[in-house]
Amino acid sequence: MRIFGLLAWAGAAMAVPAHSAVTGTSEQGFATESSIEVAASGEAVYALLAEPGRWWSDSHTYSGDSANMTIDARGGGCFCETIPSKDGAAGSVEHGRIIYAAPGRQLRLSGALGPLQVEGVTGTLDFTIAPFGKGVKVKMTYVVGGYVRAGPATIAPLVDKVLGEQLAGLKRAAESAAR
Repeated sequence: MRIFGLLAWAGAAMAVPAHSAVTGTSEQGFATESSIEVAASGEAVYALLAEPGRWWSDSHTYSGDSANMTIDARGGGCFCETIPSKDGAAGSVEHGRIIYAAPGRQLRLSGALGPLQVEGVTGTLDFTIAPFGKGVKVKMTYVVGGYVRAGPATIAPLVDKVLGEQLAGLKRAAESAAR
């Protein structure tokens, strides 16, 4: 049953990044890395990172609508989501906390994403933006450590797939805005 829930969270990936892989697993955690080339400036991509409603997939939110997500791209800022309620009592979730912000170059968050929030883990999600060709290359790494009941090797490929989908969404949004 637990694995079925994890697979449902992973969903079907849309476009895949140029490079996406689980780079390591052990009983203590796992690491993933994805990269993609984007025909936009580093400043534009960094600014877009702070607007997850424009690039994050609705199907990988708690509210069902990525427009409810925000990123305050400064140290201590929140990657948060409001969860509207029909009875007037809105909820919220903190996906991560910004621990490093270098506009145009790098954004780093600390947090357990998605189904990892109910596990005994912490993770570091890092976006590095570097000049490449006529645009930039965005490299995204996610390093997770701690206890995962299903096992790190089981969940790592699912997390990699979902994060790759988000990176592809960032590319689509950046390149459509640049046109």
